[in-house]
Amino acid sequence: MEREDLVPSELIERKILLIRSRKVMLDRDLAALYGVETKALKQTVKRNPKRFPGDFMFELTAEEFKNWRSQFVTSKADKMGLRYRPYAFTENGVAMLSSVLNSDRAIQVNIQIMRTFTRLREILNTHVVLRRKIEQLEKKYDGQFRIVFEAIRELMTPTERPVPPKKKIGFLAKEPKARYGKK
Repeated sequence: MEREDLVPSELIERKILLIRSRKVMLDRDLAALYGVETKALKQTVKRNPKRFPGDFMFELTAEEFKNWRSQFVTSKADKMGLRYRPYAFTENGVAMLSSVLNSDRAIQVNIQIMRTFTRLREILNTHVVLRRKIEQLEKKYDGQFRIVFEAIRELMTPTERPVPPKKKIGFLAKEPKARYGKK
């Protein structure tokens, strides 16, 4: 059965953040994906508090909100919706949203989000399993292949990309040329 994605999975992946050591999605991003206003999404959640315990959803603290906002350079118009601290939904909270947002689009987008969370979890598990296998091989073959294992470990370790120097914006004023024989 061929499925048609309403939202590219890459877009969903970019909306998954790590806050408080948990993978979450913010209310405004979910609202945009579901095609509803953030205010409507929050009102729906507030009307169903029993469905959203602390491990499903939490409100960002003032400090988290400040740090999150400082990461974005936005126009004044973009900041209009940023007056209130956003809710962060865990994977379970996102799944629960589909039961309270009862539209076809919400259901379809929710399915895509759940698949994305699952795929990310599988990728992380693959790295853990691979790391364990390498450690077992390293113990088994002792020092014989130490260089090989060090090279593999180095390849598995994420590295920070060097930040290219920023280009200066603007222009340099040149000294005015002497006119009419004056210096």
